[in-house]
Amino acid sequence: MKNLDKLQQWLIDTNNDVAYISDPLSINYFTGYSMEPHERIFALVAFKDAPAFIFAPELNVEEAKASAWDGDVYGYLDHENPWQKIANLVKNKINTVANIAIEKNHLSVDRSEQLKIAFPNSIFASDVSPFIAKARLVKTEDEIKQLKAAGEEADFAFTVGFDALRNGVTERYVAGQIDYQLKLQKGVMHTSFETIVQAGMNAANPHLGPTMNKIEPNELVLFDLGTMHNGYASDSSRTVAYGEPSAKEKEIYEVDREAQQAAIDAARPGITAAELDAVARDIITKAGYGEYFIHRLGHGIGLNVHEEPQIMEGNDIVLQEGMCFSIEPGIYIPGLGGVRIEDCGVVTDHGFETFTHTSKDLKYIPVKD
Repeated sequence: MKNLDKLQQWLIDTNNDVAYISDPLSINYFTGYSMEPHERIFALVAFKDAPAFIFAPELNVEEAKASAWDGDVYGYLDHENPWQKIANLVKNKINTVANIAIEKNHLSVDRSEQLKIAFPNSIFASDVSPFIAKARLVKTEDEIKQLKAAGEEADFAFTVGFDALRNGVTERYVAGQIDYQLKLQKGVMHTSFETIVQAGMNAANPHLGPTMNKIEPNELVLFDLGTMHNGYASDSSRTVAYGEPSAKEKEIYEVDREAQQAAIDAARPGITAAELDAVARDIITKAGYGEYFIHRLGHGIGLNVHEEPQIMEGNDIVLQEGMCFSIEPGIYIPGLGGVRIEDCGVVTDHGFETFTHTSKDLKYIPVKD
């Protein structure tokens, strides 16, 4: 696999004999095999001069062998010592195990210590995490295809959520309807994060999540949702009017919509992440709401719902074709409410193509019992 070839070359360039990859998302990226190991050990062990192998619970060995991965798969039973088994497998593959690279942003202290016990004569100085993050920055055509499909599922979810609004139902009820219909009609078994529905003043708290707060007429309702499609995430936000919101709420909505569209129009190869953040932030600040835009403009999207690149102040990474990320300015005013409009998309040779297409004109949903 091409991704694995890049990892092997990194090992050669950095004089590491082995890479111990522990993050299931990273393993998926390099092997095409995805699973949730829970408390058990799951790893990809790669070498600079030998074929890589997957190490998994015995429960998952046959599944891994039947996946896109065409390399060796080794398993362990619950009563066995997985670390000693890994050490024996590695020593059967290569003669020298001087330097081992690990994912420092994922491997727990306890598991790192267990590895060091299993390889007492090895050095664990290298962190492979930055290399993996950089490798995942630019998506392939197939990855973009999966992200677009996830975006279509998010558009469907908005339709369900908007239709579920009525007097007296709770935010959790509306979120539950979205999740249920995604499963029932689209076969989506996993959302990319907890579906968020926030009505009225609750929308001033960006990550509050759905509560038992009841939907009332004449307020804004914020939706933030996403799905997992063949391992790739969607993430999108819309804010709608249930009935007739106040003039102030309409004003902040239009400021946020203008800021989001301006950033979408500005996104292209050659602009930096910080410059793009400033496009939206300057509009919101000039309108008098800068203090209420309290997070970055966006984040990368792919196997994870939040990954590189970070579209924010101070990040001078130059955007290039194939990078995928969100554009999601927000205005959150305590005691009033909040607005966020978000689309993920991909940088193309001429601009930015979004994965979601639900209208961003303020949608007025009739009040109903």
